[in-house]
Amino acid sequence: MHWAVLVAVGGPFAASVVMTVLVRHWARRTGFVDRPGGHKQHENLTPLGGGIAITWVLCGSLLAGTFAVWLAQQQGWAPRLPELLRLHAPGIASRLPSVLALVGGALVLHLVGLADDRHPMGPGVKFLVQFLVAGVLVVGFGMKVAEFLGASISIGVSILWIVLIINAFNFLDNMDGLNAGVAAISAAILASAAMQNGQVFVPIVAWALVGTLLGFLVFNFSPASIFMGDAGSLVVGYFLAMLTVLTTYQEYDPARGVVPYGVLMPVVVLAVPLYDVISVVIVRLRAGDSPFRGDRRHFSHRLTRRGMTPRAAVLTIYLATMATSLAALQLPGANWLTALLILTQTFCVVLIIAVLEGRPPTSAARR
Repeated sequence: MHWAVLVAVGGPFAASVVMTVLVRHWARRTGFVDRPGGHKQHENLTPLGGGIAITWVLCGSLLAGTFAVWLAQQQGWAPRLPELLRLHAPGIASRLPSVLALVGGALVLHLVGLADDRHPMGPGVKFLVQFLVAGVLVVGFGMKVAEFLGASISIGVSILWIVLIINAFNFLDNMDGLNAGVAAISAAILASAAMQNGQVFVPIVAWALVGTLLGFLVFNFSPASIFMGDAGSLVVGYFLAMLTVLTTYQEYDPARGVVPYGVLMPVVVLAVPLYDVISVVIVRLRAGDSPFRGDRRHFSHRLTRRGMTPRAAVLTIYLATMATSLAALQLPGANWLTALLILTQTFCVVLIIAVLEGRPPTSAARR
């Protein structure tokens, strides 16, 4: 499996580096740039279009890889594949319709994001498209969570969860390297969890996302020379949401039956992005502002107002994400006490963040 992980990460990483360089050059030449001003803190014109590199590389990798295995299965070439692919070729080939659906949903959100990057649109249209994409995948392709709650509740929870995570990562795209780094950490944890449970398809998708994001992060980490824009942040949030839906979290223990505590993993892994979106919405509503209007009241901005540099704030959020995520690997197969302890630890990490960012600024920060 190790070689498969290296290929799944390395191939998209290299392609992402090349594609980001090409897109950055194109964006500069055509004037597809993000202009400073308003709530934006960068000082110079910065190329947009990173979302083009992310989406095309990730979707292209998934389509090419799945179609190659499907074709090998159809043509009888599967015995010539490496052992891991040979063993799982029928299962991977059967996933081709799901991959087409995933890629189709990503492209729809990508096009909406591109349109919004060109000419900002209201939240209504974006929400409508997100709910439609989520509804098609959940209802039409059976990609849903919490099925033990019953069909109707599972469908509703799944759609709301997908839309929530899409917007959590859309909100998180507010500082150089923040969205891509947090998403890469989260995807790596989800890939590891899926591998623990013997899955192959989901880890490959997750590792491909990690490689794609790391390749983009080479140019997006502070000081960023290109931004992903909504064309990328919507897609990144979408793929993470779908990975949480597709990952198997429940283990079967003959003595205990199905162990359900693994379904808490998405909440634990994505605790920091969820904290950011919930806290910033609350802050905006308390101020009487629209929760969807961009500003500098995100978690990362609140840390910089406490004296951190932007780079330090981003690295702090990386570490907080890892602090909650790593413990989540123990949830599949956990008993109720272990699950409770992991949830408590996650809550404590988030609470520490809230306490630290809520402290009065230092005199140096005020100056």
